[in-house]
Amino acid sequence: MFLALSRLIGRLIDFLTLLVLARLLTPADFGIAALAMTLVATIDMVLEVPVTQALIRLKHIDKSHLDTGFTIGILRSCLLTTVILALAWPFAMLNGDPHLALIVAFMAAGPAVRGLVSPTMTHFLRDLRYSQTVIIEVSGKLFGMTAAILVVLNGGMYWAIVANYLVTSVAAVGISYIVSPYRPAISLARLSDFSGFVGWLSLSQTVAALNWQGDRFLVGVLAGKEWLGRYAIANDLAVLPTQSLIGPAMQPVMAAFARINAEPERLRLAFVKTMRFTMMISTPACIGIALTADLLIETLLGPNWQEAAPLLRLLVLSVMPVPYYQCLYSLGLALNRTKTIFRLNLIDLGLKGLLLPVGFFLAAVPGACVARILVSTSMVCCNALVVRRLLGLGIRQQLRSLWKIAVAITAMIVGVILLRYALRPAGLPALAELLTVSAAGAALYGATLALLGERFRLNAL
Repeated sequence: MFLALSRLIGRLIDFLTLLVLARLLTPADFGIAALAMTLVATIDMVLEVPVTQALIRLKHIDKSHLDTGFTIGILRSCLLTTVILALAWPFAMLNGDPHLALIVAFMAAGPAVRGLVSPTMTHFLRDLRYSQTVIIEVSGKLFGMTAAILVVLNGGMYWAIVANYLVTSVAAVGISYIVSPYRPAISLARLSDFSGFVGWLSLSQTVAALNWQGDRFLVGVLAGKEWLGRYAIANDLAVLPTQSLIGPAMQPVMAAFARINAEPERLRLAFVKTMRFTMMISTPACIGIALTADLLIETLLGPNWQEAAPLLRLLVLSVMPVPYYQCLYSLGLALNRTKTIFRLNLIDLGLKGLLLPVGFFLAAVPGACVARILVSTSMVCCNALVVRRLLGLGIRQQLRSLWKIAVAITAMIVGVILLRYALRPAGLPALAELLTVSAAGAALYGATLALLGERFRLNAL
């Protein structure tokens, strides 16, 4: 709970930064920064080496393991910087904006620096002690937000987004050596302990990178910077429920699954409880955003962003099943089924490669958003089949654990739609209507769950 609360604080800082910058920058400013970020984030994920996860899974860790992890991080940072710098100019020419090359070059420093974080942080994660991680993440984000605001107030335009990205990374890594001291040493003596885990998972992350960033490439190249800016902002708002409420809890969940991976019945029960709890929290948040997207955009971002509202309504529906996959991802790592994770990501990539271009061809950016919903729905079916194979947990059993949530969500949807219709003649300000509808929807959802005997509770796994 402490980790989830602290990560929530970090997401809140990101959210506040986003709101400030959105009020002061244009969709085109966000678009050019999003284009640069797309290339950097893709290469970052393609070349990601999950050193921390590999160290966590080892039964015993000594100094040579930490030195090997640190050395892998250095090599990876050098390779990443070289690849990004080599691609910066061609990428800028592809998008018809020479300024993009310089932005990409500066942003390359962010992931390169993050790869040098103190490897001794692994000890705290293995022991489920997260206070050091909290200090690093929150402090880094505060430094980044401060830098972004200073730059934008001095007329830096999109460079404020770049400053936020760079300063956050540099500050976080520097603070990691303060809270978790480590004396750097170059060594690959324990490389064999990393290779098996890193190989398949890195390949899986390569496919995942294209999954997460491919749509932005498509929108940026075909629709232009302004539409990409709207799309990026809508997507950032859409993923808030899953990233802020669910994502922070997945690391300790993976560790908990790993501790009981030799007890099938207990693991099965733990997975069902985790899945039900994550969906109980994130689903109403996603549905609520979809039902009030126009009010959210008007209240939070202002009139310049109204065209992002329909995109937000569609994109938040596409990310609604993400907590289910996050649970499965944690389960796969705990069971050392990295190949299974890779296959799922490959299926996801294939579906997106097929449906996203078709959706864009038929209805431009909104069509691509609808295509993402179709892909997400298809992946739920694939994930359910994988869970059945890994745990012997039938699809009907999985659905039975969620029926109360489905009933409560239905009641919430009907109630919110009727309330918004009833409030229309009153002509309330957007903020007043948003608060009224949100409170009513949350109360109706919670009351329905209570009547069905469901409680917001996740016991120890």
